[in-house]
Amino acid sequence: MKDINIGLIGYKFMGKAHANAFSQLPMFFDLTDRINRKVICGRDEAAVADAARQFGFKEYCTSWKDLIKRDDISVIDIAAPSDMHKEPAIAAAEAGKHVFCEKPLALNLKDAKEIYAYVKKAGVKNQIGFNFRFCPAVALAKKMIDEGKLGKIYHFRGFYLQDFIMDPNFPYIWRLDKKIAGSGSLGDLGAHVIDCARYLVGDFAKVMGMSETFIKERPLAGSMTGLSASADSLAVKKGIVDVDDATVFMIRFKNGALGTIEATRFAMGHKNDMWFEINGEKGAIRFYWERMNELQYYNAEDPEGYQGFRLIQATESIHPYMKAWWPVGHVIGYENTFVNEFYDFFESISNDRPCSPDFYDGMKCSQIIEAVDLSISENSWVEVDSL
Repeated sequence: MKDINIGLIGYKFMGKAHANAFSQLPMFFDLTDRINRKVICGRDEAAVADAARQFGFKEYCTSWKDLIKRDDISVIDIAAPSDMHKEPAIAAAEAGKHVFCEKPLALNLKDAKEIYAYVKKAGVKNQIGFNFRFCPAVALAKKMIDEGKLGKIYHFRGFYLQDFIMDPNFPYIWRLDKKIAGSGSLGDLGAHVIDCARYLVGDFAKVMGMSETFIKERPLAGSMTGLSASADSLAVKKGIVDVDDATVFMIRFKNGALGTIEATRFAMGHKNDMWFEINGEKGAIRFYWERMNELQYYNAEDPEGYQGFRLIQATESIHPYMKAWWPVGHVIGYENTFVNEFYDFFESISNDRPCSPDFYDGMKCSQIIEAVDLSISENSWVEVDSL
């Protein structure tokens, strides 16, 4: 058994989710190697020092460049805002360190391609943070599709809906600034649905979309963390929102299936609502994030008069990842998807096997987002692989 020492960049929403996963891993999974919370990095020294104590890291620092230079760090985990992904990811790869990065991989496709080229050349393990894949019900959906239970796929429809910025006085947070976030609801929320669609149905051939920014100016933020913020009472100027509040787009998959995806932060009554349905020649499946331990399955081969969507509670030991968790019917939650994904990541390092989803998947997601944006600006279909 050897040591895998983690250097975590970022200590707020995603940093906490990752640190929590590291703490839970050895309690639930039999790991090949020891996972050590070694160093956490952030720009605010007082805040990152508090995070180190709270999250169980042995040390803290304020320079990600110094962190990556350390010989005792084997994994760099990037959980900082989107504009802080490219440079640390490339530097980590050049230093021969394995890299985990939260989505989106980069602010744009050009940068995503560059990051992917560096990790590929360096030969380091790399994984992108699409944690919805690691919900047992979604992994079960993948297994059922691969086993042919739905037959030929005809349709994918999905959405990711939130309402947290609908108040015009909600502050101008970093997620509304294209220089930091890269994209709005499409890149933040829609990226998860895009990845699920690629994972379950296949690659996209072309897309066509439309979007809207409903509130174009907002009061500057005095403080922000996660999805919460307070306005700066002394600020006179307002921030100009230059990302989308809502995007809807159509898909033609390479296998001939058709799809639609909607991502919005203006869906009143929806706090964090992700859903998809897939229809095939032999059946259909539905997944609803707010009931994340369940998968609905329609089998067209059931006898006439007995057909209908049945509920599968994906909590039995035969379901993906659930052998590590609780007895049947004892559900898991949002934070446990991160435990599952980091289990796969660290075992890929320990046993020298490919990571999935990796930075190629992150790059493909960036390619699709850019194709959707181009289709909106040109009001036409855009072929994804043409970019």
